[in-house]
Amino acid sequence: MTTDARPLAPFGRALCAMVTPFTEDGTLDLDGAQRLADRLVSRGCDGLVLSGTTGESPTTTDAEKAALVTAVREAVGDRASVVAGVGTADTRHTVELASAAERAGADGLLVVTPYYSRPPQGALEAHFREIADASGLPLVLYDIPGRTGTRIEPDTLVRLAGHPRIVAVKDCSYDLLGTQKVLSRTDLAYYAGCDEQILALYAVGAAGYVSTVANVAPDLFRAVLDAFDAGDTGRAALLQRRAIPLIEPMMAAGLPGTVTAKALLGALGLPAGPVRAPLRPADRETTDTLLAAYEELVAASDQLQV
Repeated sequence: MTTDARPLAPFGRALCAMVTPFTEDGTLDLDGAQRLADRLVSRGCDGLVLSGTTGESPTTTDAEKAALVTAVREAVGDRASVVAGVGTADTRHTVELASAAERAGADGLLVVTPYYSRPPQGALEAHFREIADASGLPLVLYDIPGRTGTRIEPDTLVRLAGHPRIVAVKDCSYDLLGTQKVLSRTDLAYYAGCDEQILALYAVGAAGYVSTVANVAPDLFRAVLDAFDAGDTGRAALLQRRAIPLIEPMMAAGLPGTVTAKALLGALGLPAGPVRAPLRPADRETTDTLLAAYEELVAASDQLQV
């Protein structure tokens, strides 16, 4: 275990859980994905996570996932890391997706806990080890029990940290004690996966974040980390709190972040397109609420010179 106050950030600090743009007829929009990726990196993201929850991975094909990695890699070059979501409920399928992502040019893999089948911890550990053994890329384990039904228990993470290619965790566990337990016993790089917890986790040693809100405000949370690193913890806290009026309607108003992010991106004239069924688009009232919250945040950020 390192003695440094903060572990290394293997994929950068400021990562966006990027939406997957579609055309109006629902097909993959690779040109839009490249334009969005370039905008996100130009405005402060040093990593992009593709085909995660926000990227609608359950409804994109294997070929679409690989094509998306290739297109985004081409768009951002070496300016940012590209982490490909490959997790499924099937170990064999996940290994296949991991190999395809590696061939397509990904820098790392996001591997979610297998959902629905709810494997016990021993089986879960074996699942992650098999994927790590089969790939030449580093893994980010995605702990989001609210969606998968299964927690990656802290003791399991401590054991998995011994694998040379298991290097990070995207943390949506809402268990600050468990997170600190793993941070204190391993070199795993933690990334906050819940936008409202970015500063809280960073303050106890996380490496950074993977943000859905960053799709529309890519420089927002980077400013939080920069202020904290500069020793201005009061400013960091203020910036985090300023984001709540946008975080709440995007992430905690009953709609998936994919739906709200795409609604707001569309309202701003940015690449997004529709969501795929079974998701449904946000209605006009919701979109107007999101746009008003975004405009309020932009105005406040201008005052604070973010």
